[in-house]
Amino acid sequence: MSPFLIAPSILSANFACLGSEVEQVIEAGADLVHFDVMDNHYVPNLTVGPLVCESLVKYGIKKPIDVHLMVEPVDQMIEDFATAGAHRISFHPEATKHLDRSVQLVVDNGCEVGLVLNPATPLNCLDHIIDKLDFILMMSVNPGFGGQKFIPQTLEKIRAVKQRVQASGKQIRIQIDGGVKVDNIRSIAEAGADTFVAGSAIFNQPDYKQVIDQMRLELSKVNMA
Repeated sequence: MSPFLIAPSILSANFACLGSEVEQVIEAGADLVHFDVMDNHYVPNLTVGPLVCESLVKYGIKKPIDVHLMVEPVDQMIEDFATAGAHRISFHPEATKHLDRSVQLVVDNGCEVGLVLNPATPLNCLDHIIDKLDFILMMSVNPGFGGQKFIPQTLEKIRAVKQRVQASGKQIRIQIDGGVKVDNIRSIAEAGADTFVAGSAIFNQPDYKQVIDQMRLELSKVNMA
């Protein structure tokens, strides 16, 4: 696996020129294109649906599209986003009545599958499913809005998840979403994360490449000892 991946979230992009925005952030060094999908039901906000994903694919975006579903129920959206061109799909255990079935649905639709843990979601939800996961997405803010501050206690939770991943013997990525910036990305990586979602920290800056380069510079200093 590549050691670290940076996934800018289009939630903070300019939707009036989304195709161009995504092109620019890819040229600046993004590894993934992150979608925050909210339904104004599971979370108190409403964002994008599968048509936006399909539009970017048709526009010519080639980088993997990483879809984070904050919707309830979730199964239909899994199928719709897979059909629209998503490569990776993650969802919350609280949003499905049958966790194993929903995980398998992502797999059956040809996508990498991830489980999303909110700040207060207990880790025992991983007990009987971790061997089927490609990644675990950890929320370092409460989901629903961009631009929130990183919750410091998340670092200890990342360490605990890292122990579970190592015990599983599988190559499972640990992704972090919420309040990721240049000044904290190194400490997050040292706790065990390897994939970093950043929205406002990138899209609210005039030079996307400069921010991503600064993040990679910080990641090059990571001490995993």
